[in-house]
Parts: sequence; C-alpha cells; structure tokens
Amino acid sequence: MSIVTLQLGQCGNQIGFEVFDALFSDSHCPQRLCSKRENEAYQASCKERFFSEEENGVPIARAVLVDMEPKVINQTLLKAAQSGRWKYGQHSGFCQKQGSGNNWAYGYSVHGPRHEEPILNLIQKEAEKCDSLSGFFIIMSMAGGTGSGLGAFVTQNLQDQYSSSLKMNQIIWPYGTGEVIVQNYNSILTLSHLYRSSDALLVHENDAVHKICAKLMNIKHISFSDINQVLAHQLGSVFQPTYSAEGSFHYRRNPLGDLMENLVPHPEFKMLGVRNIPQMSENSLAYSTFTWAGLLKHLRQMLISNAKMEEGIDWQVRPPLSGLPTLGKTSLNKELHFNTSIANLLILRGKDVHSADLGGFKDPALYTSWLAPDNAFNVWKTQRAFSKYEKSAALVSNSQFLVKPLDVIVGKAWNMFASKAYIHQYTKFGIEEEDFLDSFTLLEQVVASYRNL
Repeated sequence: MSIVTLQLGQCGNQIGFEVFDALFSDSHCPQRLCSKRENEAYQASCKERFFSEEENGVPIARAVLVDMEPKVINQTLLKAAQSGRWKYGQHSGFCQKQGSGNNWAYGYSVHGPRHEEPILNLIQKEAEKCDSLSGFFIIMSMAGGTGSGLGAFVTQNLQDQYSSSLKMNQIIWPYGTGEVIVQNYNSILTLSHLYRSSDALLVHENDAVHKICAKLMNIKHISFSDINQVLAHQLGSVFQPTYSAEGSFHYRRNPLGDLMENLVPHPEFKMLGVRNIPQMSENSLAYSTFTWAGLLKHLRQMLISNAKMEEGIDWQVRPPLSGLPTLGKTSLNKELHFNTSIANLLILRGKDVHSADLGGFKDPALYTSWLAPDNAFNVWKTQRAFSKYEKSAALVSNSQFLVKPLDVIVGKAWNMFASKAYIHQYTKFGIEEEDFLDSFTLLEQVVASYRNL
C-alpha cells in the first residue's frame, strides 16, 4: 500500500526532500546482511510505499508540495531533479507569490479557502496513482503561518474527503526561544485543530534534534539541513519496510495502518514521539561496536527517563514497583519524573535481530493500567540494516513525553492572550477569541489526560 506525502510550507518542503532522499539512499545502499532476493523485496516494498512509476528509469516521489512563496518549492524540485536518483512529479507543486507572514489565521482563513480547489486536485491526482492508498503523511511546522495554518486547513479537508484513509501529521515543535513572537498562538491553534482531524501527531522538538546534532553528530555549526537530515533518518527508520510477522520474510503491506493500530488505542491520546539508537557521526561509527543488549538497555532508559538521546540519560529513574497502590505509584512518579507509556512500538533492523531480548519493554510497570502489556507493546524487525548502522533500533512511543512542553506552550500563549497581545492580527482574518478559548480548553484536556496516566 502507498503513502502520499504532503510537504507544507518551507519547513515541510525542506524536510520532505531529506526524507525521500534518505529513503532512496537506504533502499539502494549495498547490503551485506541479507540475501539479494530479500534486498530486492525490500527495495520493491519501499518503492511501492513512497515512489511511483519511473520516468526514464528515475522513480518519482509520491508527494504534493505546497507553499505560498515559490522559492523553497523551486529549490526543492531542482535539488531532487539534479540528484539524478529520484525526482518529484512535473506537476506536483503548488505555490503563490505571497506568504502567510507567520500568521496562522492568514494561512488557515485566507490561503486555505482561496487555494483549496487546486491543492485538493493535486492531492487527488497523486492519490489516484496509488493502486492502494494507505493514507497521508503530512509534514509541517506548527509555529509559522503557511505550514501550520494551511496545514491545519488541508488536514481538515482530507478528513472530510478521505475519511477512510489515515492521516498522520509530522509536526516540528518550535525552539523554546523561537524567533517568531506569536509562535505560541500559532502552535496552540495548529495542535487543537489537528487533534480534531488527524489520526496521529508525530512530534519532533527542534531543541532535541539540535542537541543530537551537537552532541552525537559532533557538528560545530548546525544548519537546518543538518537538523532535517537527523529528522529524515529517524522517519526513515520508522517507515522503511519490516517483516510482517515473526519468522516471516514478507514485508508488511500497510505501515500507516499498522502504526496506528499499535500506537493509538484511543482518540484522546494521539501524540507520538521517536527515539533512535545509535546516532553518531561517520568518524565515531568506525570505532564503535554494538550489542542488542546494550542498545536496548539504553533505549529503555531513554524511554522511562524521557531522554531524547543516549547521552546524558538519567539512570536514577526506575519504573514504579508493580503492585503498589496507585497513590504510592503517583507520588513516586512525580518524584522521579517517570515517563509512563500508553503504547510502544520497537523497530529493530540489522544483524542477529532475532536474538534481541525484549523483556525489558514488556514490563507492565512501564504502561498505563488500562491496556494489557501484550497490547501496549509491539515489535517490528528485519535483518536488513538501515543506513550506515549494522544494528539499529527505533522506538515510537505514545507516552507522557510532551506533557511539559505542551503545558509550557499553552501557558505562554495564555499569558499573551490574557493581555490581548497581538489578538487583532488574528481577528482581522476571522479567528475569534472564542476559537482561542476552544483551543485552550482542548489542549488543557489533553495535558490532563496524559498527566493522569
């Protein structure tokens, strides 16, 4: 089954390019760990998901690119075409001459309705090229104007027109010290609207990815391109093919559906995060060896202590003892900042993958009480290595990881709203104070639900 990717705004288009490039590079890199036949099946599965029929031997990304200024889209189309390895479709981009000026209301209320028809036509054309459509993967930031405002508008339209197809929004969470004064308004409006129309929100925090670039990749002067490559690596490690069942050598057909089924058991909880191990520069990799036991021990501790990378993990955090009365459990949680999960999906790729011991992730103490660990934990595997790592693991979690950042953004937005700062910039494009209040109510409910796990 195929996934149609929507790249929205500057951020969405730049990340989208890196994602397709990472998927293509990985599926075409030489493999020592699996047979030629297996490798061909992996390539075919990747291609069915993300690329359509070739033009002169060059695969075409199943993507629609949308931005309200032409510069980034033109650069993105050109960069892909010049790579000579894959490209975007000739008519897959839509752009205008005037951006949204970092105003969510302008993207949502002006650009959205004005350009609804041509954008939805492009999406329909792309969807019709798929023999079988798994759903939409929508890449956008939440702090600006076009990606966030128009992104929320487009997602809502997809919900109406493709109600049986899944929608996953990949959202870039802004830097805590962002450069856009109204980024907290834009963020709460984006999140509250997506919470109503998307099936899952896969969230990446700019601050966390920045730290990975600095500490693990040893990059001195970090550019957006560096950050986007780390994001693309993480997304590739989730979306590249894996076997459909233990002992099977068939690749799973419906990656989006399987992800949702494993990770979103209830519509109140749809915030997902990704952690990867190992992540390092080529230079460091040459001197490193990994065991599954070591990788999984670190990954489990990253999960329960809510660390985004393997450096600086707090090893003091322990799961609350199972069997304690809930009251004791809660106070312990607060004390240690233990990150409770609703569901986890572990994706293992590479050598001796079937020998990995997963017991640590099946511990009921990691999960909320209303879902049995058998339902809360799933694992996908393939012997084929991903990217440059002989062994690698990705963990996609539905957990409390965003409670604090979400609480902070809602708090900052509320403080501005209480003093009516910049509200006129939104009301003049039809977003009323009521809309803000609805957003606050919805997101405070989300924070409370996750906090009470």
